[in-house]
Amino acid sequence: MLRRKIETYLSEWKQGEDRKPLVIKGVRQCGKTFIVKKFAKENYPNVIYMNFLLETDKKSAFTGNLDVDTIILNLSALIPGARFTTGKTCIILDEIQECKEARTALKSFKMDGRFDVIATGSLLGVKGYGKHKKENKEDAGADSVPVGYETVVDMYPLDFEEFLWANGVATQVIDTVRSCFENESAVPDGIHKAMMELLYRYVVVGGLPEVVNCFLETKNIDLIHQKQQTLISEYEEDMVKYADDADKPHIRECFESIPKQLAKENKKFQYAVVKKGGRASQYKGSLQWLEDAGIVKRCYNTTIPELPLSGNSIEDCFKVYTTDIGMLMGMLDYGTQADILKGNLLGYKGAIFENLMADFLFKSSQKLYYFHKDSGLEIDFLVRFNGECVLIEVKARTGKAKSMITVLKNKDVYHINNAIKLGQYNVGRQGAVLTIPLYMGFLIKDKIADPVIPDVDLSLLTTKTVE
Repeated sequence: MLRRKIETYLSEWKQGEDRKPLVIKGVRQCGKTFIVKKFAKENYPNVIYMNFLLETDKKSAFTGNLDVDTIILNLSALIPGARFTTGKTCIILDEIQECKEARTALKSFKMDGRFDVIATGSLLGVKGYGKHKKENKEDAGADSVPVGYETVVDMYPLDFEEFLWANGVATQVIDTVRSCFENESAVPDGIHKAMMELLYRYVVVGGLPEVVNCFLETKNIDLIHQKQQTLISEYEEDMVKYADDADKPHIRECFESIPKQLAKENKKFQYAVVKKGGRASQYKGSLQWLEDAGIVKRCYNTTIPELPLSGNSIEDCFKVYTTDIGMLMGMLDYGTQADILKGNLLGYKGAIFENLMADFLFKSSQKLYYFHKDSGLEIDFLVRFNGECVLIEVKARTGKAKSMITVLKNKDVYHINNAIKLGQYNVGRQGAVLTIPLYMGFLIKDKIADPVIPDVDLSLLTTKTVE
């Protein structure tokens, strides 16, 4: 059974006195349904579960009046033996994007307060996407979101730390790695070697629970690749099912171009790579569909490597990565997985490990940014770390990072004081550059030293001061 970080969030949500209905959204097959059902079973005497995609008859409970009494009466008729006890019942609304009335009803459940409600959705951002959505907002569910009456949280496939848990890595070992990162001290050789091997396995497998379980049970690369391709086929079926007819081929073309986009020296997403002669007007909406579905994530170029990164980002200049590294591996030729494990990959290895870093950052809820100039100067990623803008360079092998050195040397222009270089080596520092092993990428997160806003000393505002 896979341990997930969102379980801690669910426990904290349940303890909240004024909790709202919870909406968990995320890419299909990231484990939402399993975790929610597990949590509800362990914490509530009564669990009412319905899946609007598989049980379309349950939608009828949300037709007509949407007050809680009417909904409960309707559900009682549809689910024989269902028990609705105040304070002891959890109602799970799975695939809620299939029933916009159920999403609207979350307001009623919040105002009523007798029952806890958890909803999940894989395509909440893209249901009814395309011209149909623009022309008929009501049918597309655009007006069904009960703003202010629900709590929305993102869920991702397993991150690297969760993958370590799944492989039986002790908390003490992870704490040792974290301590070495924070103190800039070398990781003990035995731990370092094992962590590098586990990292390569994570690259091959990724974090989609079904694929992770296949890896844990079989250790069979062929079966792992088959699972990945099956899931990718399901994503492509969603593209056909939910997109507007005119957009369907464009969405798939955008998706299938990602490996080629990452193979370029300049990894900026180019519509001409999707299809010869391709233009933004053809594919811009299709790319947005993929991002809304949680399948890809854009990494925006910035005008300058300074905070705030979002304020300096360039809207129409970006790279595109898959949100799970295993998804990218499933799109590559069979045998690539074995090459990764053996270290046989040549030039494309850089693209894979860049996507790995994007996986680390995205799954820790960070937005993605990079820096590129026409002169050829390029930094793989920019992050806010320890309160400042820090450069990140990812090296599949050991090597110099010329662009990083250039930026650091020109402090009057770029105002950058620190950089992190990840590669196949242990922890060390050379001046402004902290070198860390690739597997430490999941630890790069900003920490606000004191998140509490201090009180204002109102005694200073005396009558005399005002005068």
